[in-house]
Amino acid sequence: MSLAPSALAIEQAASLRDYNTFGLPAVARTLVHIRGDADVRRLLEHPEWGMAPKLVLGGGSNIVLTRDPQAVVLHVAVAGRRLVAETDDAWIVEFGAGERWHDAVAWTLDNGWPGLENMALIPGTVGAAPVQNIGAYGLELADRFHSLDAVDLITGRTVTLDHAACRFGYRDSVFKRDAAEGGLAGKSVITRVRLRLPKPWQPVLGYLDLERRMAETGNHQPDARTVFDWVCAIRRAKLPDPAVIGNAGSFFKNPVVSAEQCHDIIARDPHVVHYVLPDGRFKLAAGWLIDACGWKGKTIGHAGVYEKQALVLVNRGGATGAEVVTLARAIQESVYGRFGIRLEPEPVIL
Repeated sequence: MSLAPSALAIEQAASLRDYNTFGLPAVARTLVHIRGDADVRRLLEHPEWGMAPKLVLGGGSNIVLTRDPQAVVLHVAVAGRRLVAETDDAWIVEFGAGERWHDAVAWTLDNGWPGLENMALIPGTVGAAPVQNIGAYGLELADRFHSLDAVDLITGRTVTLDHAACRFGYRDSVFKRDAAEGGLAGKSVITRVRLRLPKPWQPVLGYLDLERRMAETGNHQPDARTVFDWVCAIRRAKLPDPAVIGNAGSFFKNPVVSAEQCHDIIARDPHVVHYVLPDGRFKLAAGWLIDACGWKGKTIGHAGVYEKQALVLVNRGGATGAEVVTLARAIQESVYGRFGIRLEPEPVIL
C-alpha cells in the first residue's frame, strides 16, 4: 500500500482474494481504501481516477468475482460506533460503514441496547447491510433501520437517506437497482449507518430454529443475550466460517410464491419448509428445495454445496468465480425442473 500526496491510501495490482469471503482470485488494477467522506472526494478530484468507473467493496461477503475488475475498486474501511440519541421509545446507534456487522451487533448488546440479536454472525460490514437488506431468523435490517449517509460518486456531496429513500425489499434496496429503475447502484458510497433499536425490547422468536431452542431448553421468554447465543450456536452448527471455508453465506434468496403455488408443492412434497407471509403469500426455504434435488455435498470443479446447509456454496480450495457460477446455474436448473421455481442468487456476480 502507498500513500499518495493526496493522502489517499492506494494499492496498485492488488489481489482481491483477501477482500472477498469466497476467497476467489481477482486483481484490482487500483484499490483505494476509503476511511471517510473526504477520501471519496479526494478520489473524485484525482486527475486519473476521478472520472473512472468505480466498484464499491465492503467486506466482500456479497460478491462473486469471476474476473479482474476494470473499475477502480473502493474498499470501504470507515470506522466508528456511537450512541447518537436515546428517546423514550428507542436508542439510535451509528456505525462507520467499515465496521464488521457481527461486532456491531455484539457491541450494542454489551451496552444494553438490544434489538439486533437475531442477525448475529452475518458476515460482512455495516455499510453492506442496507445494500442487501440483510436478515436472519425473522428479522431484517429494514426493521431496525433509521438512516444512512452516502457520498455521491459524481458530485462528492454527502447525502442522508431515510428508510423510505432506501426502498427496501427482500434482500434488496435502492443500492442494488440501476439508474433505469431509479436506483443508486454504483452511484454512491455508504459511509455511515444509523439503526433504531426500539424500547421496550420484544424478542423475535417466530422462526423454526428458535422455536426448537425454546422447546429444547424450556425457556419460552429468553432475554436478548440468550437469543444472541442461540442464533450464534445455530449458525455455527450449520454454516461454515468464511475464514476457514470460503463462502458468501446464503447463496440464494428464499423464493416467495402464491398460496396456490405453495399448496401445489405441498401436495407433491408435504415436508417442504414454508412460512406464511402477512400478505398471504408463502416463503419457501431455498435450502430445502436444493437439498431435495440432491445437491447437498456435491461439487463442480473446486466449488461445492456445503454438507451441513445446502443454501451455502463453498470454495473447496482453489475455486474460481466461473466454477461457482457454473454450480449455481446447475442448481437453479435442477430446482426449476422439479419445482417450477427459479432461485435468485443473493450475491452480486461480477
